Amino acid sequence: MDLGEVERLRGDLGGFVAEMFATLKRKDQQRWGDCYLRGLMLDGRRKSIQPMAERLPDGNMQALQQFVSQSPWDHAPVLRAIAAKVTGEIAPEAWVIDDTSFPKAGDQSVGAARQWCGALGKKSLCQVGVSLHAVTDAASVPLDWRLFLPAEWADPADERRARAGVPPEVGHREKWRLALDAIDEALGWGLDGRTVVADAGYGQMHAFRAGLAERGLDYVTAVRPDTSAHPGDAVPTIPERQGRMGAPRLPRYRDPARSLKDLVMAAGRRQLRRCTWRQGSKGAMTSRFIVLQVRPAGVAAKKTALDRPGGRAGWDGVLPAETLIAEWPPHTDEPTDYWLTSLAADTPLRHLVRMAKIRWRIEHDYRELKHGLGLDHFEGRTWRGWHHHVTLVTAAHAFLTLRRLDPKAQAPA
Repeated sequence: MDLGEVERLRGDLGGFVAEMFATLKRKDQQRWGDCYLRGLMLDGRRKSIQPMAERLPDGNMQALQQFVSQSPWDHAPVLRAIAAKVTGEIAPEAWVIDDTSFPKAGDQSVGAARQWCGALGKKSLCQVGVSLHAVTDAASVPLDWRLFLPAEWADPADERRARAGVPPEVGHREKWRLALDAIDEALGWGLDGRTVVADAGYGQMHAFRAGLAERGLDYVTAVRPDTSAHPGDAVPTIPERQGRMGAPRLPRYRDPARSLKDLVMAAGRRQLRRCTWRQGSKGAMTSRFIVLQVRPAGVAAKKTALDRPGGRAGWDGVLPAETLIAEWPPHTDEPTDYWLTSLAADTPLRHLVRMAKIRWRIEHDYRELKHGLGLDHFEGRTWRGWHHHVTLVTAAHAFLTLRRLDPKAQAPA
């Protein structure tokens, strides 16, 4: 937006900031929050503090720098207020877990390390943030963020931790655990849980899916075709004890587990069903799918089953069933995509596919978060600064999203 458009929104934005930043008791903090949001929404190639301050009539680089990187306001209550408002307005159909990278030129920025950088499509020096989003086909808004700290940042003796202000209790946690932490926080805020959707980076982790089930949340997660499983109707048997003194043996499946791809190929094209799940910009989104009940296998699946009440002595050897969705488009020799879900196999196919595919919305909205609002433009190095910046970008995105959805508001160009 140009300066005139941003200025015309100042009244509505001021009310939004007062509501979302109500926990910031100092009026100057709310004022600089309002200023920062206007800087994010204003046209400009870079959305770091200096160029934003130069574009704004009331911009002050030193004051904005202090507000974002040094001021000790707590970002969590702001995210909570945003989450409560947007979920009340957009009625999310799913919660989507994702992560995004923030390329960096040096290794002094908090969490920066050489790791896979999705923004560049290769291993490079970057930060990675794990995010939880409220999603419908019409809109998505981030609810919570977690900064991933690589193992090299977990060493308490690393001087970079002290310089970046990393809290002493914060260490290395896998991304899937950070995702569960974000979900726990959202549930702790009193938000109603939704079906959780995630890509294979999370869905491939059996412990992640089990963690969602333990929280009473349904899920639809992408997985790799080489994931091993037994058919849903497979039944374990108890091998005979070898000798009188031999220990009782655990039940086991007679046939070895197979890959999801093999199970789908064995079922064959005759079980494919055509499904149209939404209307896209180029017409109906349609493909063919197969739905099967399977029992994921492997060490992690067995360990999860054994860890249930009763342990080894009480386990009947049955691995929990999940529903497999596979997309097998026309004119392809094999399926192209696979998902595992806790939803029943007799759930209407359109609902299963819509949930599996609903991640498209956050990929669409990430273009605004990054290219329009400067999500990855922050040049500060501190833990506090990173969390403040992503919270402020989330607030700007929420404001614009709610405005677009409000039939009484004139959407900005």
